[in-house]
Amino acid sequence: MRAGIVVNVTRADRHRLEAIVRDRSAPQKHVWRARIILATAEGCGTSEIMRRSGKAKPVVWRWQERFMKEGVDGLLRDKTRKPGKPPLLAATVQKVIGLVTGPPPGETTHWTGRMLATAAGISLRSVQRILEAHQLAPHRVRTFKLSNDPKFAEKLRDVVGLYVDPPAHAVVLSVDEKSQIQALDRTQPGLPLKPGRAGTMTHDYKRNGTTTLFAALNVLDGTVIGRNMKHHRHQDFIRFLNTIDAQVPRRKAIHAIVDNYATHKHPKVQQWLTQHPRWTFHFTPTSCFGSTPSKASSPSLPTDGSNAACSDPSQNSRQLSSASSPRQMPIPTRSCGPHAQAASWPLSNEGSKR
Repeated sequence: MRAGIVVNVTRADRHRLEAIVRDRSAPQKHVWRARIILATAEGCGTSEIMRRSGKAKPVVWRWQERFMKEGVDGLLRDKTRKPGKPPLLAATVQKVIGLVTGPPPGETTHWTGRMLATAAGISLRSVQRILEAHQLAPHRVRTFKLSNDPKFAEKLRDVVGLYVDPPAHAVVLSVDEKSQIQALDRTQPGLPLKPGRAGTMTHDYKRNGTTTLFAALNVLDGTVIGRNMKHHRHQDFIRFLNTIDAQVPRRKAIHAIVDNYATHKHPKVQQWLTQHPRWTFHFTPTSCFGSTPSKASSPSLPTDGSNAACSDPSQNSRQLSSASSPRQMPIPTRSCGPHAQAASWPLSNEGSKR
């Protein structure tokens, strides 16, 4: 026995140790620890205890000392240890934060996790934990645009006032166009949808030109007046205005919300407005995207003629020619609802015809 080690095993401790050795469901580490103490109580030397337990001399001494200090309970629990890897230093965390908030190296657009891990000399998972803890996302960029329109507040009040508090006996339309819509035709016919199998179409396609969709969204009931044309010139815009004018009842005034596209301000368009006094144009502020929801709400071309699989190669050309006729379809209302009653924007009755 090691010098200075005195193991006193009481009758109660012996009964507990023997019970641990006999218990078949006891953890094996508890069993060989109990055997070390029992052998020590029998007066066995360190070599004999090592032979019986199959453990090294430092292990035998360690558990003899543990039993002297804490008794049987000390054999049934492990001593707390420090974590295997020390936590990251505060300087390392600040280095990662400084790198990710600065410009990326070379010609890269943003920092990646592996780039940060290489630059900081830590693992990728450590970088991910640091970014998550500080709510940093270098791969995400939020775009913005500040309008430099000197009449921004006036135009915004005018447009929003029309949305939330439209005038009586009038129709409020959000007018916009979507240009360069590609009419594509698949090179081979695909298989239809059936239970357990998705529809198919070829990965390649044939081009059949482009078209422009003019759309006017009625902000009160959500209906859309749409018309496809080959171009988006002022002549086509005037033709679309005539389509709207023919479909809206004569007794109602028309307030059209349009953006600052040059076609909308063409002299011939202004001349057309003077000849139709019930029309009033309300221009959105410059660089103010989202004030005209007609582009997001506009119906697109039929999918069987634009990008789906077609069995007839000439079907697209026929659809493009027939798409120039006006159409009207309902869609869910996006500009009116419970928010319209809660808002209190003043309505400006002075629209712009210039």
